[in-house]
Amino acid sequence: MTERELDAAGVIDPALREAYRHCRRLNARHGRTYFLATRLLPVERRPAVHALYGFARWADDIVDALGTGADTARRDAELAALERELEQGLWDGESAEPVVRALADTARRYRIDHAHFADFMAAMRADLVVTDYADYAALRRYMHGSAAVIGLQMLPVLGTVTDRETAAPHAAALGVAFQLTNFLRDVGEDLDRGRVYLPADLLAAHGVDRERLRWSRDTGRRDPRITSALRAFERLTRGVYRQAVPGLAMLEPVSRPCIRTAFVLYGGILDAVAEDGYAVLHRRSVVPRRRRALVAADGLARVAAARLRARPAAARAPGGVPLTGAGPVGPRMVEEVA
Repeated sequence: MTERELDAAGVIDPALREAYRHCRRLNARHGRTYFLATRLLPVERRPAVHALYGFARWADDIVDALGTGADTARRDAELAALERELEQGLWDGESAEPVVRALADTARRYRIDHAHFADFMAAMRADLVVTDYADYAALRRYMHGSAAVIGLQMLPVLGTVTDRETAAPHAAALGVAFQLTNFLRDVGEDLDRGRVYLPADLLAAHGVDRERLRWSRDTGRRDPRITSALRAFERLTRGVYRQAVPGLAMLEPVSRPCIRTAFVLYGGILDAVAEDGYAVLHRRSVVPRRRRALVAADGLARVAAARLRARPAAARAPGGVPLTGAGPVGPRMVEEVA
């Protein structure tokens, strides 16, 4: 479906088309939930989401380079080079780096504030040197660049039925909620990278510190104090999801199934963690395949309904491209994304 997406988006230049294809491959390989949700968008908007995710994934991979022997200085140099490439690409739309070229084109088409990309890169640099956070306020400052701005970047692509300023806080909250979910699911993996994203004061309130987490990870043994801290972090995360909820109705109707699906699936990760007894230091909790299939089927039904409602209004995407719908909707797609 890649060619259809690019044709619908009006991407003509061969090199630019290949840049978008590269980003789509990154999304398909690394972002299972994001890729599922993206397939529920109108076809002409998908390349932009692939570009935004592809760039974020590329930068994150530099930060998390494991098993490559890349030390902090080298990763810092690679991030600096990417940032220079980004600045130039946003300036003139050209870049030898595919993810930057696609991102620059998306930023131009949807008039995305360049400050969001600068804030994101600042958060990536912080990950090179900051290994824990004293409290939730400190974590939120980090997540402004690592998560909130992702929601803000997405907002022009999704479109809103309100003014963008009204929807922006909810879009930012959803980005933060998704990242908090990842932090809870990946406690063990992040610890192996030398990072603890759970606020130190939250852990301390339950009698837990980094050493206690390391002991549990290394020995495979459980500790009720750790479980209590993880449960508290889950409650905190669910509170951020509630902050995001009003923003769903502020999106253009054709975009709502996409974001609702991501919302439900990420919330399902929290459910899976709880059902797994908060064993995140020992294994990764996953949403069961059947549950993913049911959510996907519901999303497809909502897409079909949105398409029917949109036709009489002759709705048009940003830039004047007619909405062409979400493409084929049927059992095969449910199987592919489940």
